[in-house]
Amino acid sequence: MSEEFIPFKHPTTFESDQALIEASKLLDTNMQSRRSVRKFSDRPIPEDVIQNLIRIASSAPSGAHKQPWHFAVISSVDIKQKIREAAEKEEYTNYHGRMSEEWLDDLKQFGTDWHKDFLTIAPYLVVIFKKSYDIESTGEKSKNYYVNESVGIACGFLLAAIHQLGLVSLTHTPSPMNFLTRLLDRPDNEKAYLLIPVGYPAEDATVPNIKRKPLAQVMTKY
Repeated sequence: MSEEFIPFKHPTTFESDQALIEASKLLDTNMQSRRSVRKFSDRPIPEDVIQNLIRIASSAPSGAHKQPWHFAVISSVDIKQKIREAAEKEEYTNYHGRMSEEWLDDLKQFGTDWHKDFLTIAPYLVVIFKKSYDIESTGEKSKNYYVNESVGIACGFLLAAIHQLGLVSLTHTPSPMNFLTRLLDRPDNEKAYLLIPVGYPAEDATVPNIKRKPLAQVMTKY
């Protein structure tokens, strides 16, 4: 075998019957209960937990293994406040003219508005930046591939891991998000992709009574 490759063996292997049991368990008792939450507790989370969550997200596949992402983890009260102020400024504009009437109507079921108090209450904010190119030590640019797809998959890994640890999250996309690059002093090759508050749910947290599409609507067998 070439030295460029190493043997692979999956750490968990199930027979067919057990695989079905485990898949049903993962769906029914775990992932089906994952929800976006907007009411957070300020209960602290160990920093090592967040670091391991980022390691999990970074295990996602990426185009040519370029790993075109960077995770900014914010716990600073001051920086969270600045992010909230900037985000609410953009969101106020969105809700008062930038969004179409159809968009606003679709959002009514969530009871949202331009106020984003979760940005200062959640113990951590994770801002995911996508890197359209890398900058080598020589200063030269190095191209990345399938950047949106790769970063999107990494975010999916992160959201699933957050849920499995008994924490909650929200995919927040204040638009435009250029202020995050400025506030966090990120380099020119990084562009904010997603902002995810991470924490425990507030004791009085609620979520909209909405349903997911049935399998027949999201899957076609050929």
